[in-house]
Amino acid sequence: MALNIALLGYGKMGKAIEAIAIERGHHIVATIGREGIASHAMENVDCVIEFSRPEAALDNMQSCLENNLKMVIGTTGWHDHESKVNAWVQAHEGTLVHASNFSLGVNLFFKLNAQLAQWMSPFEAYTPQVSECHHTDKLDQPSGTAISLAQGILPTYPKLEGWSLEASDNQLSIDATRVPDVPGTHEVHYRSKQDSLSIKHEAHSREGFALGAIIAAEMAQDLHGMHRFSDLLFPQ
Repeated sequence: MALNIALLGYGKMGKAIEAIAIERGHHIVATIGREGIASHAMENVDCVIEFSRPEAALDNMQSCLENNLKMVIGTTGWHDHESKVNAWVQAHEGTLVHASNFSLGVNLFFKLNAQLAQWMSPFEAYTPQVSECHHTDKLDQPSGTAISLAQGILPTYPKLEGWSLEASDNQLSIDATRVPDVPGTHEVHYRSKQDSLSIKHEAHSREGFALGAIIAAEMAQDLHGMHRFSDLLFPQ
């Protein structure tokens, strides 16, 4: 079914989503910048895909839900307010699909990461660590994907009290780097005095993120409530 999609945020990511959406037979009926949805006619919109800025994400979600718009959100940096957003979704009987990363490969990487953590945690000689590298336009640090990787590791390491950008004996270290023209690279390392073991995901372009966001918009048509994209891909 062809969807009428509004893009909330029309930077490089929004343009990549537009290209993939058109390839899959959908229609982009609005491209929305900082003026917000109030300046646009949204009556025929099947789904809003939001890739804007962390400081705008909460207001954008609230506006979309108040206007009964199904929503896919790829902006990160707002997940500390997830319970508030879920309350909005429930109050408006809305639909929201979110992810720290919509790449299909990254979501497979999340599953591999959680499984590897279970295998590695009994071997105390190995210390886990997460690293990520992104383009200099990425505002949040560490990336939402790196935080998701940390959250996949921490349940199997009860001695670790969360994650940190600083080296710490009792926290999982995340190393974050910003350099030009890197779509996104994430690695998980396990190091001992004897050897090291690592897994890595490297994005080659924004197209993988765009495809996942469109797939999420297609899935959202039959959903109600708030959903993680990874739960839709890998239902229990």
